[in-house]
Amino acid sequence: MEAVDSTRVFVRDVKRVVIKVGTAVVTRADGRLALGRLGSLCEQIHELNVQGYEVILVTSGAVGVGRQRLRYRRLLNSSFADLQKPQVELDGKACAAVGQNGLMALYDTLFSQLDVTSAQLLVTDNDFRDPDFRRQLNETVKSLLSLKVVPIFNENDAVSTRKAPYEDSSGIFWDNDSLAALLALELKADLLVLLSDVDGLYSGPPSDPHSELIHTYIKERHEGAITFGDKSRVGRGGMTAKVKAAVYAAYAVIPVVITSGFATGNIIKVLNGKRIGTLFHRDASKWVPQGEVSARDMAVAARESSRRLQAMSSQERSKILLDVADALEASEKLIIAENDADVAEAQQAGYEKSLISRLALKPSKVSSLANSIRVLANMEEPVGRVLKRTELSQGLILEKLSSPLGVLLIIFESRPDALVQIASLAIRSGNGLLLKGGKEARRSNAVLHKIITSAIPKNVGERLIGLVTSREEIPELLKLDDVIDLVIPRGSNKLVSQIKASTKIPVLGHADGICHVYVDKSANMDMAKQIVLDAKTDYPAACNAMETLLVHKDLVQTGGVNELIVELQTKGVTIFGGPRASSLLNIPEARSLHHEYSSLACTVEIVDDVKAAVDHIHHHGSAHTDCIITEDHEVADIFLRLVDSAAVFHNASTRFCDGFRFGLGAEVGISTSRIHARGPVGVEGLLTTRWLARGSGQVVNGDKGIVYTHKDLNLQA
Repeated sequence: MEAVDSTRVFVRDVKRVVIKVGTAVVTRADGRLALGRLGSLCEQIHELNVQGYEVILVTSGAVGVGRQRLRYRRLLNSSFADLQKPQVELDGKACAAVGQNGLMALYDTLFSQLDVTSAQLLVTDNDFRDPDFRRQLNETVKSLLSLKVVPIFNENDAVSTRKAPYEDSSGIFWDNDSLAALLALELKADLLVLLSDVDGLYSGPPSDPHSELIHTYIKERHEGAITFGDKSRVGRGGMTAKVKAAVYAAYAVIPVVITSGFATGNIIKVLNGKRIGTLFHRDASKWVPQGEVSARDMAVAARESSRRLQAMSSQERSKILLDVADALEASEKLIIAENDADVAEAQQAGYEKSLISRLALKPSKVSSLANSIRVLANMEEPVGRVLKRTELSQGLILEKLSSPLGVLLIIFESRPDALVQIASLAIRSGNGLLLKGGKEARRSNAVLHKIITSAIPKNVGERLIGLVTSREEIPELLKLDDVIDLVIPRGSNKLVSQIKASTKIPVLGHADGICHVYVDKSANMDMAKQIVLDAKTDYPAACNAMETLLVHKDLVQTGGVNELIVELQTKGVTIFGGPRASSLLNIPEARSLHHEYSSLACTVEIVDDVKAAVDHIHHHGSAHTDCIITEDHEVADIFLRLVDSAAVFHNASTRFCDGFRFGLGAEVGISTSRIHARGPVGVEGLLTTRWLARGSGQVVNGDKGIVYTHKDLNLQA
């Protein structure tokens, strides 16, 4: 949601980098060195060295490593009687002396394996008071970097005049975070990276689900507004010290990024311009527009706007939709131009044909979308409809009403037309909406969002529909279970699975669209050919396209199977076989019977009868849409009754499973869930219910003196 990609602004000119790694990253929970994380760190530094960067490392961990080693040594040298006495805490300076040796030995070993040479530089607070020391420090580091040697700095806690390595916070620097900031300035670095055990700076304790990652720190906005959690389990400063050091360096002209040292490759990602962690920069306030809102602010604004929308009359909400339809048609040329640019870029980037097919808006598509919105505008009012009226007792009437869900988060890939359908359904159902489209459709989504929100009256507010532009904000949005009521992912199996695993918010949708058509032995073959061809070739990238053709075994003998295969191949469909079909028909075997091609390809398999077809669908299908072609109505009834899918058809193409074709006006997607909406999800799927009771002074009082009638009443009051 930022005005510019701020990370890319400064990484272009970075040459010299200071990297600080904290104790929590260097060591494991038991105090031993975290070899995997250290190995990854060294590999990244090696890669940066090869790319021509000058890398300076500031490392913590010596005291922790030394403490672990000295505890073990004390245990070996203690008698049983000694161990029964209260144990005195080990001297921190002795721990530092022992641990520094082991820490540097490990760095030296790891770097040697990568053909990198490292150098140890131990400094104390008092050293920096001496101008001659600072001049010599610069000369030494300059000489080391010219030879591609990695200088490794640490405070020399063993001989430091500081009272204790983890207590005294006075002087020029007081921990390795402030030392790293000081060195970045002293050695004229272009970037400081502070590695932490969390992803960056959060608005509150990272363990709090309501805390959000702050991508860009703006001093005027965030100073004093952040609640810090507990200090790190080890080390001296934790996030408070990192932020203090980062602000000090950033406002003295060195950009700083705080990011996780646990995640693989984060240093490389930062220098490649990826927006991860938290950026500190003295010009940050210029990059972020005054109106920028956080993920939570967007969701709250959408809810507030939705309540104003719900307060409007049905006619007023319909008028908004009609205005949206008119605005889309008036801007058709602009929409197509932006979409063409997205398609051209996707083709140049080598995206799959199925994705490009979903991305493209045909010239007639805008008019079709506008007409579907007009259908929605003219439908019966869905919000506040009385679904049930009951007299609980004399004078006490209870009503069950349809009601908006609240705030919806829709995450979708490729299809910009989905943005229009979803936005219009949200307006009709009185819901607030947050939209996150794929980067491949960014131009199309941006222009469509602008056109739609410009048609929303100011007394409702354009923030009714928010457009999330950064992928990095999705994790924050998925944490907002207190302000977002439903997530609907529309995209690949991987996308849907990731979202379901990443949120407590209810998720509505389907991961796969593995649709089957079963051709029974009694099928009218001319009808079967038409339906099979339509189901596969009308729009192969659609989730309701046929992916598996099941054929009764008798059609092998009559030649019906070959007729169907020839018809498909004539239309350019590549045929794969299940185990039985590939053997009988001599066709390539499918790699899986649970596979969604989303292209001109399908699987063919032979089954014994309708029950075998049902078993196959239940075992290999996705409970989306399945069809039987037969003239035997008894067989058809068995199929319709037993197939447990969201939509089941007899003698009709699976392509009919669509919100518009079902008469819903549009759809936010198709759900295979068995809770709430199922099949194409239109307006009704975006509604829940609430109860209204109208009484005349009734009280429960232990149910004494009240007579419950529970009488059903007419829906009209």
